[in-house]
Amino acid sequence: MVFNSLTFVVFFACVLGLHSLPLPWTIKKIDLLIASYLFYAAWNPPFVILLWVSTVIDWYAAQGLVKARRQAARHAWMLLSVTANLGMLGYFKYGQFLLDNFRALASAVGLDYHPAHYDIVLPVGISFYTFATMSYTLDVYLRRAAPARNLLDYALFVTFFPHLVAGPIMRPSELVPQFAQPRRATGEQLRFGLALMTLGLFNKIVLADSFLSSVAERVYDSDKIPGALDAWAATLAFSGQIFCDFAGYSTTAIGAALCLGFAMPDNFRFPYAAVGFSDFWRRWHITLSSWLRDYLYIPLGGNRHGARRTYIALMSTMLLGGLWHGANWTFVAWGGLHGLFLAVERALRARFANYRPSPRVFVLLGLLTYTLVNVTWVFFRAKTFGKAWSVLRGMVGQNAAARPILATFSLLSAAAIVGALVLTHWLMRARTLESVIERAPPAAVCGIWALMAFAIVITQGSASAFIYFQF
Repeated sequence: MVFNSLTFVVFFACVLGLHSLPLPWTIKKIDLLIASYLFYAAWNPPFVILLWVSTVIDWYAAQGLVKARRQAARHAWMLLSVTANLGMLGYFKYGQFLLDNFRALASAVGLDYHPAHYDIVLPVGISFYTFATMSYTLDVYLRRAAPARNLLDYALFVTFFPHLVAGPIMRPSELVPQFAQPRRATGEQLRFGLALMTLGLFNKIVLADSFLSSVAERVYDSDKIPGALDAWAATLAFSGQIFCDFAGYSTTAIGAALCLGFAMPDNFRFPYAAVGFSDFWRRWHITLSSWLRDYLYIPLGGNRHGARRTYIALMSTMLLGGLWHGANWTFVAWGGLHGLFLAVERALRARFANYRPSPRVFVLLGLLTYTLVNVTWVFFRAKTFGKAWSVLRGMVGQNAAARPILATFSLLSAAAIVGALVLTHWLMRARTLESVIERAPPAAVCGIWALMAFAIVITQGSASAFIYFQF
């Protein structure tokens, strides 16, 4: 079930209605748990079993960690959780990838190896809920948090439908305590939650799907060689598409949770106004970047053991972060480029520690960051390295014989939307959406809200899945 479907509208109305009834809090939590399982089962009912397995293993692993008296026993419980979670993730997401690479390696050394096709369906959202459940046992193991008081609260944390399939990646300490006491949205929370859902769906349905996706597809999914204009237009369109798609999902998820009285953390803070790649990752997919920092970068040594160890930890984290996004070497290249840019930025900051850029230079650095981010998006969007090199050659004007691919309207619409998006990010760079809405005239807010809702209604079509569902 996707947020941008009429089925979800009916589903959410039923959930909201049940949550508003004068029922005992435990009954309401059971209702939310059942609704979350139904939400996930709408894709493929058997995959609910994976949720159960992950939930039960991590629940008992955390209980075992608390009761264990010897460090060896604590290690064993922690390894059980990590092995089970990463084992399921590796089997379903990376099995074919590993098999293909082993076959290629065998062929390179002269072995004729032809294994059977690895026909396994990827469970939607497995990367997201795996990280969420792992953070539970790891936090208990590291004594950062106490385990949940009861299985119902923990199971609801794992399966809570707003964040289940594409984040934000919640920590138990952020959500489990909210289940302790009855929660119901106030009138203001309900209005703001519905407004966030409208904004998120507008980003997804109207901007990402209706205007930007087709521009990217015509270049990246075509065998034609793109020229400079087509290559840049398609890449910029994809930069807008993936933001509107993923931030649209996160915004809708946060709004849905708020309508039920629950708070979830921001996942995006106007990333295309970032100045530097460290700033970009403080603004883009915030819950993933903080997860990678806390559970990968810092355990690898972080910045505590000298420059060389820091750069190794940084690059390793970004390479694995790239692989987390998809079982393809192009994603690893995307992560590697981000790691390289982060390392270069860190070296420059150390070399010019006292430098303070002027406002004009600050903006130029921001535009440079955005340009380099778009270069990395080429590897994220391209399905093969061959296509990535073709687009990159086009971007630097090396495809001289290329013929036009995109129509004038597509070029103009992509330029207008992406330009408005980047400008909005810069205007909102040091602000929050809440503060802007509070200061805006109510009539203007209602008018914009109504226009977005109208655009969603007249544009709603095939309810295409969100891009990050494949991760």
